[in-house]
Amino acid sequence: MPPEHEALLILTREHFPALQDAPCEVEPILKGGSDRHFYRLNWENNAHAPMILMVYTMARRDNPKFVPATRRLAKLGVHVPGIHAFDEQRLCVWLDDLGRVDLHSFREQPWEVRAPLYEATLREVARIHAVTTASLSPADLDELEPEFDEALYEWEQNYFLDHFVRGFLGREFLDKSYEAAHETLRRLRRELARLPRCLVHRDFQSQNVLIRGQDAWFVDYQGLRPGLAEYDLASLLYDPYVSLGRTERNHLLRYYAEHRGLELGALRETFYLCAAQRLMQALGAYANLSRNMGKPHFEQHIPAAVANLTEVCAEGMGIDNLRVLFEGPRE
Repeated sequence: MPPEHEALLILTREHFPALQDAPCEVEPILKGGSDRHFYRLNWENNAHAPMILMVYTMARRDNPKFVPATRRLAKLGVHVPGIHAFDEQRLCVWLDDLGRVDLHSFREQPWEVRAPLYEATLREVARIHAVTTASLSPADLDELEPEFDEALYEWEQNYFLDHFVRGFLGREFLDKSYEAAHETLRRLRRELARLPRCLVHRDFQSQNVLIRGQDAWFVDYQGLRPGLAEYDLASLLYDPYVSLGRTERNHLLRYYAEHRGLELGALRETFYLCAAQRLMQALGAYANLSRNMGKPHFEQHIPAAVANLTEVCAEGMGIDNLRVLFEGPRE
């Protein structure tokens, strides 16, 4: 066993003295773009149910928000892992093991298999979206990540421009030929920022939804904050890791609107604006992770994200000229 795994087991047994003599296999979990590390602790002879050990750093401001976010969502009745132990000094959390099956793993299954799982996922996230910003106290807001406002939307857009448009595509987006696109970006962030907010997951994609039976369970919600429900919906329904067709997206949007008693037309209009915003953020992340963070496998998701963004620009109101940013000026 590697020395670092031995050290993790010693620390674990400090928190769980009953497991002092129980043999354990430490299995690293390798996925995602996070700077956190995850380990599955498989205890032999059924000494304890498997646990997940999360080891985080303070490099990102949202990392220490995971535990309070877990407790908040659990109080709302949202399916999240239970916390067995938390060592705040050593930056370690021991959690329920929700299993290995995520929504992403069903991506090749027929729609009749996937549809109920997506519907369960939407019902579950609706519990989060039911919490309005107006219902949150100042103390609640201090515990959450900063809300989506115009400045945060602008940061996401600049992340896309710097890392994808300039860094990956090699285009100088400050040229005069991009002026109309910059005006559209300004209008987009102002429009989204003026809409009323609710709690959002923030990274609501298929790999962050675990499936147990026919129920959806959530992970990686440490970015929990006030924002727009449609941003979460766009993250899931335009997830570059999964292929969903137009008919399937329309079905799920209608399902969510009916479940929450919302007007479908207004939901759809905001959904496409949020989808453009979210996909730009994702493209910035894929470019940054692949080019600067030593994770080249993220580059493989860029074509799907660009295809999705092309579709969204055609569907959304007044955002078609954003295409010049990733297609280049037309001759």
